[in-house]
Amino acid sequence: MKSSNIGGQAVLEGIMMKHKDEYAVAVRKPDGEILVNRETYKSIVHRWKKLTEIPFIRGVFNFIDSMVLGMKTLTYSASFFEEEEEVSELTEKEAQKQEKKESLLMGATVVFSIVMAVAIFMVLPYFLSSLLEKYIPSYGVRTVIEGFVRIGIFIVYVLLISRMEDIQRTFMYHGAEHKCINCIEHGLPLTVENVRSSSRQHKRCGTSFLFLVLAISIIMLVLVRAETPVMRIVIRIVLLPVIAGISYEFLKLAGRSENVVVNLLSKPGLAIQKLTTKEPDDGMIEVAIQAVEAVFDWRAYEAENFHTATDY
Repeated sequence: MKSSNIGGQAVLEGIMMKHKDEYAVAVRKPDGEILVNRETYKSIVHRWKKLTEIPFIRGVFNFIDSMVLGMKTLTYSASFFEEEEEVSELTEKEAQKQEKKESLLMGATVVFSIVMAVAIFMVLPYFLSSLLEKYIPSYGVRTVIEGFVRIGIFIVYVLLISRMEDIQRTFMYHGAEHKCINCIEHGLPLTVENVRSSSRQHKRCGTSFLFLVLAISIIMLVLVRAETPVMRIVIRIVLLPVIAGISYEFLKLAGRSENVVVNLLSKPGLAIQKLTTKEPDDGMIEVAIQAVEAVFDWRAYEAENFHTATDY
């Protein structure tokens, strides 16, 4: 089966779907209307676009792009649910200044998020595992334990945020996103009924990517060693782009392969998706369908890959 190459993300009361350079955000507004906004995304390395095509390197840039686009679309969706305030109309100069300010704020937020993620999921597990040095002298064994601590922190983090009401609804939209893509990639017409019966787990999910990063880091950090604590922390940070690149390539392979080994290695990530996706209601599915149809001709895709009729 040829991958549809559709990607997406749940946002506040909506879904962003992306195909190639086009993306669309569909949001269910407070009055019940579904608003769809379609735009073209310019990569952070658009001047050197070939970097996003080189295996093992493209994964790093695609990951950063996804964070930037995710933050942008999340902010856009949240704007529909802010408390109404009296806002005077801005002049063109003031609007440009505000847009620049928002871009800088978004960039700072992305950088801060990456720094915090590295601190919590890479550096903290190392410090926790180093406390065992007195009892476990083997660095290799401690590194494996560190890897499982890292995965444990990730799972606990997901479980904690999933208790929040807004996050629970976001996870339902996340489920709707996966169900739409699975519906298309199994050759079914994109209807509410077909989407509802489709799986909410998908091998190309960002949750699986994050799990792969955590799992592959165990192998890489056992192989690449350092003698001093400072260099061990440096290695954990420096190797992250390499680990992300490997994880991205595996995810792309998983998305288009039904190989037994690939499917087996995908299972842990799919299992964790049970925590980050929930069953959506029909209204959420309708939002997801509109987001897909704004950027992707699923009828042509199914006609090409499943030889189905296009009169639905």
